Amino acid sequence: MSRCPSPAGPAAALSDLTSAGAGVRSGAVLVVPLGSTEQHGPHLPLSTDTAVAVALAEGVAARDDVVVAPALPYGASGEHAGFPGTLSLGQAALELVLVELGRSACDSFARVLFLSGHGGNAEPLARATALLRAEGRDVRSWSPSWGGDAHAGRTETSLQLALHPGLVRLELAEAGTTAGLRELLPELRRSGVRGVSPNGVLGDPAGASAEEGERLLQAGVRALALVLDGWSAGSLATG
Repeated sequence: MSRCPSPAGPAAALSDLTSAGAGVRSGAVLVVPLGSTEQHGPHLPLSTDTAVAVALAEGVAARDDVVVAPALPYGASGEHAGFPGTLSLGQAALELVLVELGRSACDSFARVLFLSGHGGNAEPLARATALLRAEGRDVRSWSPSWGGDAHAGRTETSLQLALHPGLVRLELAEAGTTAGLRELLPELRRSGVRGVSPNGVLGDPAGASAEEGERLLQAGVRALALVLDGWSAGSLATG
């Protein structure tokens, strides 16, 4: 895999289709990448979460049953307040955006999958998805599970080295707090990331590599493909 799998071509991207072309593919799953614009330590770009979500979506775009929508590059990033460049919609606004986007998307596509690359989107995404499903729409959500450290550490640094190495400032990389997320969560909820890690890193980027990032992306694409396979077969669990 070179960086990430490439889409089959313009027909896989919603933004490149005509309205008639979108109509022809109405039976496909519309995959909507969700990211964020938020700090990722002193060495990673603000677009990190969005780039990962887009890469995973593009990794399945060659499938006949997938159309990839333009990414939503803003999410619920209130925990990163106080770091320059962070732009957050907040949970309530994001939930509303996703509900309205899902309703509109279901006018054109039989199925919609919100693919989130940012953990802070999880709660509003779950609420929006539950409402859309309660309204009778076939909408699901999915996020990759990488393991490793929580934010801007080895895992995300490796992913960015695989995707956009020119945007990674390794000479500025440094460890932040290395305590586990479970241990940090109470203080995170009270005072945000800045309260537990002044440099914005939850983990340690040391040891990150493009090769590790490629392996993570390949595993993420395989996991996403399994989700789509299960959905096509009618066996995907509600979510």
